Amino acid sequence: MESEQLFNRGYGRSSYNSIASASSDEELLDGVLMDFHTAEDDSLLDGDASPGGNYSMSNGGNAASSSTHLLDLLDEPIPGVGTYDDFHTIDWVREKCKDRERHRKINSKKKESAWEFTKSLYDAWSGWLVVTLTGLASGALAGVIDIAADWMNDLKEGVCLSALWFNHEQCCWGSNETTFAERDKCPQWKTWAELILGQAEGPGSYIMNYFMYTYWALAFAFLAVSLVKVFAPYACGSGIPEIKTILSGFIIRGYLGKWTLMIKTITLVLAVASGLSLGKEGPLVHVACCCGNIFSYLFPKYSKNEAKKREVLSAASAAGVSVAFGAPIGGVLFSLEEVSYYFPLKTLWRSFFAALVAAFVLRSINPFGNSRLVLFYVEYHTPWYLFELFPFILLGVFGGLWGAFFIRANIAWCRRRKSTRFGKYPVLEVIAVAAITAIVAFPNPYTRQNTSELIKELFTDCGPLESSQLCQYRSQMNGSRAFSDATEATATPGVYSAMWQLCLALIFKIIMTIFTFGLKVPSGLFIPSMLAYYHHDWFLFKEWCEVGADCITPGLYAMVGAAACLGGVTRMTVSLVVIVFELTGGLEYIVPLMAAVMTSKWVGDAFGREGIYEAHIRLNGYPFLDAKEEFTHTTLASEVMRPRPGDPPLAVLTQDDLTVEDLQTVINETSYNGFPVIVSKESQRLVGFALRRDITIAIENARRKQEGIVRNSRVYFTQHAPTLPADSPRPLKLRSILDMSPFTVTDHTPMEIVVDIFRKLGLRQCLVTHNGRLLGIITKKDILRHMAQMANLDPESIMFN
Repeated sequence: MESEQLFNRGYGRSSYNSIASASSDEELLDGVLMDFHTAEDDSLLDGDASPGGNYSMSNGGNAASSSTHLLDLLDEPIPGVGTYDDFHTIDWVREKCKDRERHRKINSKKKESAWEFTKSLYDAWSGWLVVTLTGLASGALAGVIDIAADWMNDLKEGVCLSALWFNHEQCCWGSNETTFAERDKCPQWKTWAELILGQAEGPGSYIMNYFMYTYWALAFAFLAVSLVKVFAPYACGSGIPEIKTILSGFIIRGYLGKWTLMIKTITLVLAVASGLSLGKEGPLVHVACCCGNIFSYLFPKYSKNEAKKREVLSAASAAGVSVAFGAPIGGVLFSLEEVSYYFPLKTLWRSFFAALVAAFVLRSINPFGNSRLVLFYVEYHTPWYLFELFPFILLGVFGGLWGAFFIRANIAWCRRRKSTRFGKYPVLEVIAVAAITAIVAFPNPYTRQNTSELIKELFTDCGPLESSQLCQYRSQMNGSRAFSDATEATATPGVYSAMWQLCLALIFKIIMTIFTFGLKVPSGLFIPSMLAYYHHDWFLFKEWCEVGADCITPGLYAMVGAAACLGGVTRMTVSLVVIVFELTGGLEYIVPLMAAVMTSKWVGDAFGREGIYEAHIRLNGYPFLDAKEEFTHTTLASEVMRPRPGDPPLAVLTQDDLTVEDLQTVINETSYNGFPVIVSKESQRLVGFALRRDITIAIENARRKQEGIVRNSRVYFTQHAPTLPADSPRPLKLRSILDMSPFTVTDHTPMEIVVDIFRKLGLRQCLVTHNGRLLGIITKKDILRHMAQMANLDPESIMFN
């Protein structure tokens, strides 16, 4: 397809073969599955296949195909034509044309009989059915994950003797021997020291609990990484960078499959319970998309059309965020703003419905026993004052700085992991990080407890029913001030203890999250980012309120700081504000949230416009054109197209001069994904574009089903067969696989327009002409390299890193 010497020097071999022949899952885990920018994979990212291989190709330059083309496809269907293989980009325009033709066919037949009418109804409702099933499965799995993670997290500290399946809180619900001050202590719940040593207090008890906490953390982490490594290497990470790439049209077979779903669900519970500094919110989006992908195969409308399937995946991602945060509307906006590449109005409605169904199912399960969708749901009733806008903006500044620092540090570590021997041992890395996390976390109560519980403690405003140490500290402070204006009266040992513990927890979480995100276990980012700024918001402004004046809501600052940090890391804006708004259930705090989130985005963008997901997409070398990225350079199509000066001429096919042997020679000697078809070598007038996979399948199909097709049979792409001698073998007509209307631009088209065409139409490649004569071709990879070059980056690092 491209005239590029690199592919003929050894880069043309398909990396799919290397995946199939990998000697171990470790090779898959470290070399291929999460790293698509090796020299071998570059050809696949460009749609190339190994010489003579049977690989699918995507022709992004397929406009609304001519009626002849569509009729030929319908009259003479060739099995396999129009499908795609692993690590290829779909042809959005061709998929939409296929769907429109299917829809016309159904509509034309629905009046013929009651059965045809029933089939048309089923087709019309299949979209709603698949998103309903996706929402039901997403909500149910989220409930199971929440319940199991809570139980296994408490298992590190002890067991409930009366009912082993109860977690700590449930175990003490029915006890009559708990006190208000120590409501989490009851005879039914036994720590490991009480079970093994028979004593609840003392140095021996502390050491035994310390040991068992670390043991269970390492066991859970080892089991999680082992299951991922052996059964489903795609189950690691958060999944959102890959889902963004898949929704843009890239195909990664197995990434949303049954094994990935099952292993991701199990290992997500284990990874969260191990105490690693990660959240389950990001992976829940991956779990929901797996459900959507699996259910889409029940409906031919979606199983046979990759573009339609991506509409289901957009709705599934909305359902995933809906159950992760209890924010159905925020989930829809997240899908629209952050992950979806193509989001028509119909998909908006179905995303809304999927998020609704998922939230309803999770609410019915009630995994936390608080009649809420999340553990850390809070409500604030105190209004905010205008003078507080300055600290809110200050929180936004800190959130943007933290986001920029985190992205750079995490990407630097992930790049180092890929380039050093340490990254070749993912199990050891996970064990090491889990051991450090457990050993350092246990002495500090704020790092020892479950992350969601800590967020709940920090979000919740203090009241008479709260027994948190933070609330005891604050009530003592306020009580002291009620009787004395001397600020020193509030500085009790409990104050200093709480301050130091929270500051240490902040530093610990910042460092460990950098090293944890990107491990070969399911690891989300949302919760650690939300946690990273909570720890000193409340005491930063404690002197602002006078005696008796309830003007500062400490939990509100925690919530705004959380949103600012998460916004700085992901660069989300509208969806993030709505998610946090749905968490708090208060309209009054939208303005502080908007101010903080927008400030964090501006500050973060000053250091780099990429969010953490875009940074990981670039690190992994995925062929993703970000619609948010602006192209402001004044280059022309002729400066970017292949072949470049000094390259061999473009590999082309003539419309009626080739034999079957000639055609197979071109396919065997090149590794290109498709070939422009021209009138003749002399005229170079463009006729259309033929895909490599379609040509190979058509030749094999003709030899199997048509008599007289031999090596010297004439191949023609025209409507009528050329005049041949009487003794000539039967010719082979390949017009049905020819795209008669590929996207073309002239050599003087500004690249700004070309990039917009690629983004908005999802093209794979377009042809460059001059006065109707073919000059060259531009692929998505060429555009990515050119954009990197214009940004003063090494263009080869984008795909060859």
